[in-house]
Amino acid sequence: MIATTVRATAASLAFATAALAQTAAPTAAPAAAEATQAQPNRGSSTPIPEGATTVEMKANAAGSAVATGAGEVAAGQFVGVVKPTLEGLDLTPDHMENGRWYNAEGIPVPNVQNGQVDYATFSGYRRYHAECHVCHGPDGEGSTYAPALKDSVVHGMDYYTYQEIVASGKQDVNRAANLVMPAFGTNRNVWCYVDDIYVYLLARGTEAIPRGRPADKADKSEEFAAQEASCMEG
Repeated sequence: MIATTVRATAASLAFATAALAQTAAPTAAPAAAEATQAQPNRGSSTPIPEGATTVEMKANAAGSAVATGAGEVAAGQFVGVVKPTLEGLDLTPDHMENGRWYNAEGIPVPNVQNGQVDYATFSGYRRYHAECHVCHGPDGEGSTYAPALKDSVVHGMDYYTYQEIVASGKQDVNRAANLVMPAFGTNRNVWCYVDDIYVYLLARGTEAIPRGRPADKADKSEEFAAQEASCMEG
């Protein structure tokens, strides 16, 4: 009788243990279900609203927006974060004056052909990193206390506003900080190259050139050298 009771108790314990183990064990999800749940990492990607930009934008491998030329994008197309391009921004080189390229409206623009930058854009790279990058970050990328100028000149600040701010300075006051950009209108190392810095930032902001020193540049023309000397010595 005792042996029978012990055997019955042992059998009950074994059954209960097996049931508990079955209940506690996680159920493996089928591979198909996992694949269905997996979502692509778009980062900060967003659909482009209709008419958001007059520059064709595509997503690069990192998921950020890259400008690839003139044209309208389709509404709803997914790319990296895209801000509206300044209305009327024309980056087409039309004519040259004093060794610098301008569009039909007389606004300085970069001219990048087969990886070679015009000399003014190269000059802008040098002057930006000599005078501007300490606050605004290398390659126009911005910093914790100053905006990314490569984005500002493409998305929010036209040429004349850019000139005004460089010449007269700017102050932004908010609850977190009091940010002051000094005036550079009397600093010849900046003002004599203000257009060069602008076209360099345009080239960076539209991804016409990558980060870093331009690999190839056009020669410095006599007209450029003459205008440079006149400004620096005048």
